[in-house]
Amino acid sequence: MRLCASCALLGLLLLTAFDSSECLQTTVRPAKGSTVTVSTALPADQCTVCTVSGVNDTLTSCHSSLALVPEEEVRLLFNCSQSIEEFFTVSIARTIECTKDACIPATVETQPTLLAGLRRIFTWELKAPEKTLVALDVIGEGLIEMSQPCLDGVLYSVTTSKTNLEGLTQYCRGGSETRLEAPNGAVVSLHVEPTVPVESVLFQASAGPLKGRIMVVTIDSSTTLVVSRDPGEPECDVCSTGDCSPTEKTLSDVEKLSLEFSCMKPQDVYSVKREKKIECTQSSCTPAPGEIDPDVFRDFKRFLTWDISVPDRTVLTLDFPGGLEEMSGADKCQDGPQYSVSTTNREGKIKVSFYCKGGAAPRHLDLLGATAVTALCPKGIEVDSFTAKAAPRGGRMMSVMPDPNTIVSIRRVTSELDCSVCINEKPNQKCEPSQLKLEDPSNTTVEFTCPHPQEVFTVEINRDIECKDASCPGNIVQAESSLFPAFNRTFTWDLKVASTRAFQLDFPEPGMRQIPNQETCPDEHTYSIVAYLRTGPAIIGTFCKGGTVTTIMVLYKGRLSLQVPGNRKLEPVDIKLSVGPETHMVAIVTVDLPRGVSNTNFIAANYPSDFPDDQEMQWNFTVPGMHNYTVDFSDGTAPECLRNEVEVEYHREKKKKVAKLTLEDPQPQHQQGNFNMVLRNCETNRTLQGLTLNYTVSVMRSGHPVLCEVDLTGRQGVSLQMEKVGSDPYCEMRVNSRVEKKLNVAAGGKASLSFLDCPNEDVRLTASKVIECQNVTSCPATQLTVPTLDSCLPMPLHSFTWHLQVPQDGTVDLESPTGSLRQSLPGQECDPSVSLHVAEGDGLSVGDFCKTGMIQKVQVHANVSVTATVLDFSKTKGPFLNVSFSQEISETIIYQVSPEESSPTLLATPNWPLGMRPSSTVSWIVSVPSQYEAHVQFVNLSQPKCADRHTAIKVMMLGEEEEMISHREDEKAADKLMVPRSFYLNMSNCVPEEGHFGAVTNIVLQKKSNLLAILLGLAGALLLVLTVLAVVCFVTKKRKKDKLAKEASIYNGKGNIFRPSDRHFSKARSENDSHVYDNIDESMMYGQLLGDTSYADSMPDHFNGGPVDSYQTFTGPTDSGLPVIKEPDQEPELERFQTFLDPAESFNLTRPRTPIDRQDSLGFQDRRMLDNELYTFKSTGDINTIRLSAVDMQPPTISEDSL
Repeated sequence: MRLCASCALLGLLLLTAFDSSECLQTTVRPAKGSTVTVSTALPADQCTVCTVSGVNDTLTSCHSSLALVPEEEVRLLFNCSQSIEEFFTVSIARTIECTKDACIPATVETQPTLLAGLRRIFTWELKAPEKTLVALDVIGEGLIEMSQPCLDGVLYSVTTSKTNLEGLTQYCRGGSETRLEAPNGAVVSLHVEPTVPVESVLFQASAGPLKGRIMVVTIDSSTTLVVSRDPGEPECDVCSTGDCSPTEKTLSDVEKLSLEFSCMKPQDVYSVKREKKIECTQSSCTPAPGEIDPDVFRDFKRFLTWDISVPDRTVLTLDFPGGLEEMSGADKCQDGPQYSVSTTNREGKIKVSFYCKGGAAPRHLDLLGATAVTALCPKGIEVDSFTAKAAPRGGRMMSVMPDPNTIVSIRRVTSELDCSVCINEKPNQKCEPSQLKLEDPSNTTVEFTCPHPQEVFTVEINRDIECKDASCPGNIVQAESSLFPAFNRTFTWDLKVASTRAFQLDFPEPGMRQIPNQETCPDEHTYSIVAYLRTGPAIIGTFCKGGTVTTIMVLYKGRLSLQVPGNRKLEPVDIKLSVGPETHMVAIVTVDLPRGVSNTNFIAANYPSDFPDDQEMQWNFTVPGMHNYTVDFSDGTAPECLRNEVEVEYHREKKKKVAKLTLEDPQPQHQQGNFNMVLRNCETNRTLQGLTLNYTVSVMRSGHPVLCEVDLTGRQGVSLQMEKVGSDPYCEMRVNSRVEKKLNVAAGGKASLSFLDCPNEDVRLTASKVIECQNVTSCPATQLTVPTLDSCLPMPLHSFTWHLQVPQDGTVDLESPTGSLRQSLPGQECDPSVSLHVAEGDGLSVGDFCKTGMIQKVQVHANVSVTATVLDFSKTKGPFLNVSFSQEISETIIYQVSPEESSPTLLATPNWPLGMRPSSTVSWIVSVPSQYEAHVQFVNLSQPKCADRHTAIKVMMLGEEEEMISHREDEKAADKLMVPRSFYLNMSNCVPEEGHFGAVTNIVLQKKSNLLAILLGLAGALLLVLTVLAVVCFVTKKRKKDKLAKEASIYNGKGNIFRPSDRHFSKARSENDSHVYDNIDESMMYGQLLGDTSYADSMPDHFNGGPVDSYQTFTGPTDSGLPVIKEPDQEPELERFQTFLDPAESFNLTRPRTPIDRQDSLGFQDRRMLDNELYTFKSTGDINTIRLSAVDMQPPTISEDSL
């Protein structure tokens, strides 16, 4: 094989047919006994294969398909506009002839080099005698069965016949299959891709007797198995115990029966039908229904049927653990068996349902009557087992107690299922297959003989109401009923009044909407009204909740019905029932047409059927003010009248003239006011179409708008905004003839405004004014006052906003005209009737404020907007705020605060409870009165997680540089602080990563404590007293030395005190020296007692009534109480120098702790002493002191000599 170098020389004519085509020339010689065909699927004008012959290869014969002669050499020329390798195929067919024991040829060979560059298909058709099997032993690499294309480009296939493609089996190289067996007529093929090499010898062929497939089956007595050959399939006998059949074999009640087929693959020829009979009682089923042998006939097509019979009043439950999904009969299951379940009731009617395997949960089928389950199983598909259970069918039993004057009717609506309704219990049970009525208001047992009676029966609950001359016994109120909630229910009320009057039904808001008869309401609560006439019932209409119909009056007798489907919660409306006026109308319908643009449909009685003969029906329409209505008869038919005429009358409010029109006349258009419409029928020819009418009443607005010309040219910087806030969809606002949802009148502009059907409360009017300061040094202070607006504006002013704009180096100062402001916070809320909202220029809130508080001034280093919201601006007098402009401040906002003594002061960061602006600061300069101190507490503090910088809270007293507190967000904050005087509170924010920074600070003023001043005063007074006392003591000591020779005080053992010269002290005790002893010769005074060893122990523990001044305490014994010495009163002018407590007051006080040891105290004496004149100790034990006085000694800094 070689490429053609000069196609022009080989075939000049071919070049004219192919443009830029591939050209291939080769010489081939097919082997003996083979049929070689070269073909292409493309048309001849695109690809051909040609034979080249003649002198100089000048003769060519071209074809799309060319058959070659065996053993004859031929030169081929391929021409194709596409790829030759892709679009040419070579088929090489041979036949293998076999006898009963041998085959010719014995080896299956190929021609590997024959057109190897093209796609090749080698086929071998096997021919052998009957019941002879041909075996092909694979030479070389084994085969493996495969359903996908082979990766190496070599694909083997075996089919039982040329026409039976279903029996095709494919193989690839590289497996363990070394022998292929096939019967007579089978075809073995080899598909080789272009340029893929192939072996020259593939198989070794042999023949032998055909041994078919043998299967061992066991079938019980309740099962019948039919194995039948499909029509058109090759012959294949099926044999059992020597009995063979070429078409069908029926088996039943056999055990381990050998079933032999005369073909290798009977599953391609035969199908299996199996029928199993199951008998059920009311409690069980025999035999087990759904068990399938998983191996027997699995590779056959199978039709499996279970015939299940059940007794009367028995429910059959089939459980499919694998789940089932219901399908229509036309659908096919994709990858599993298809089930059909048919039930037959006692009347012989059959119901069939189809299912496929699947579903999220097990499927339970509850069936009534004889049942057949059929499963159609393709080859190789497993069938899941199922179980059958039988139970008595009286599964639905309930107790029913109808209300008085109420009839409960249970009616059958379908005959597909076998089900009856019964009352009472056995043996007095009574069953009805079609209808049952319950009228007794006592408790009654109702039993249904099927598990799902709601699919068979409906329930009607009827009540008769007959009205007196002027009243009716109750309204139409149907509470949630517990009767038959799963059933489709119809609640009916049969209503009746005097024959000349009408009963009246008043519907609550929002009324009722009429729909075409026989339709259902969206909420599944459908009302219908029927009038009972002498000529028969007439349907007044069908209605749903929510519409324009408010009242319906029906002549004499009628019925109101409410239909609710099963398992739908009952949500009825409360309809007021009363006795209407006398009338001759069949019905009178009252309609409140809505405001705005609307189109409402109405239908006459019985539509689309005929309106009753010689009857009248009336509609009373209430039209909204400033609205026009139009009546349009959209659909209707005129009858042939035998007597009288069909008329339509219009009665307009406040007009006596009645307009009488026919159905063909133009109906009222663009009229105003309420009107009544009466439809009157004639006596008609009933053999023809009667009177029908479907009409529409359209409403549109006709009101006059409220006009207002707004002129803001004289109000510098003032603009107006109006916005709809109400729910009325028909409010229309215009500015300069353009309809807008929001109206804006720019500052200094003019506008023509109009308001159509807009209640004042539905439109919000706001105004704003821009106050701009270019230079803070020259901008004058101003007051925020509300200018007078145009009086033609119909709605009141809701709020007024002042936009205060300053340069970057400027600050806006806000002060209250009344002197102070209060921030509205929880605990110090403002009066909602007047509030001021302050925000920065970009809308970030500073806070809500009102007059009279503790904030003296607010300074904002930014543009500011102030919004005043007042209930009634006409009653608010005076300016809202005083505004001035100052130089730039370092903080974003500064508050000047003067807390009140009577109540706590709350201060919040800007934009509280939301966070402060990132990287902003706020300060409060808090003035504290001189006699007070401030207790500061951070009651509500939220800290963020900072991405950049830190938050900071600082407190510093004014005039000092040292900070009292300073902490960041990552430090523990002190929540309380006492500040003794005016201070400065600063808070700054970081750039938060998450969270926000905000705080509420509570400041409480309290009176200062004078403890320090008192202590300082006492210390000064004490120092002065000590100085005076030292001087006095010095003078006294000098005087005592002068008198010592004349006078002495002597202790008398009998306890009496005497004074020389027999006179009283001439000075007060605090001044004289009567209690001061310069020295005492103890050997003289205590000598007589020194020998008494009990003296020391007999000393009293403390002294009762002795003086408390500083002197050496006398510790001697006394025989009796001391005499009372009367001394002159103390001199008043010396009282301020008395630094000691009165003795009577001092003796009962607890002695304070002293830093000196007890033995060093002047108030204690060691008991070991006083035993001898040498002051030696009587023992060497521990110190054993005695207390000489209960009075504290003077400080040791005053020496004894100085006293």
